Amino acid sequence: MMQTQAIDTKPTPERTAQRTLNRRLFLLTWSAGLPGVIAMAWLGVPVLLQHQNLPVPIWMVGLASGVQSALLLALTAFIGARLAGKVGLRAPALAELASGRAPWCALRPQCLPGLVGGLLAGVLLWGWIATAPQAAAPIHAATMPLAVRLLYGGVTEEVLLRWGLMSLLVWALWRVVQRGAGTPASGLVWAAIALSALVFGLAHLPAAAGLAGPLAWPVVLHLTGANAAFGLIAGFLFWRYGLEAAIIAHVVAHLTLAAIVGR
Repeated sequence: MMQTQAIDTKPTPERTAQRTLNRRLFLLTWSAGLPGVIAMAWLGVPVLLQHQNLPVPIWMVGLASGVQSALLLALTAFIGARLAGKVGLRAPALAELASGRAPWCALRPQCLPGLVGGLLAGVLLWGWIATAPQAAAPIHAATMPLAVRLLYGGVTEEVLLRWGLMSLLVWALWRVVQRGAGTPASGLVWAAIALSALVFGLAHLPAAAGLAGPLAWPVVLHLTGANAAFGLIAGFLFWRYGLEAAIIAHVVAHLTLAAIVGR
């Protein structure tokens, strides 16, 4: 009579430690993005809806938007914490914090690439705005408060688009194309960078439509292209250096653009 061998399903100490690290990383990335959610709900939503007649008070719209954004941020923070490390994507400084160590040594190598990428992106975005179609003028004139651009744009969007979406895309392509073997090929990573950059560009269209009404195709192409171009830079920095490098670049890009245009 054959005996079936019992399978030990008890988690190993290594798995337990990894799950604890993932939970802490999830909480850290989610917490990092929450100030941006609050800034957008409090300061950004009134700018987006300033010309619209609303059936409810603006604070209710801001609250609903904030809750929705916080939930989406939690989902992407969870996805990144679970999948990024499997495909070689990292948040080195936050991982050090999650492990109970000081983050500075992990952050230092990301500062220069983030600074250079941010300066380059800021100048490129200024050039893109300077050559924008006339129909896009109302969109660029209705500038978001700097706090929203730095906190939501600089941090929250990076958790949403790079840490969450790009990690998911790299993991999905790796599982389908390479059957989860080895490290993801550069071509797969670039495909994920391009796709997440395109989504990043398209995600700015609803807010632009709220500011300027229905968007003509030249405006759609202009806005999508400008933001997708930055998405390529941020995606590359995330891949090669870490999430914090992409965050630094995003913040520096907004500061550079604000310094050039004076607002």
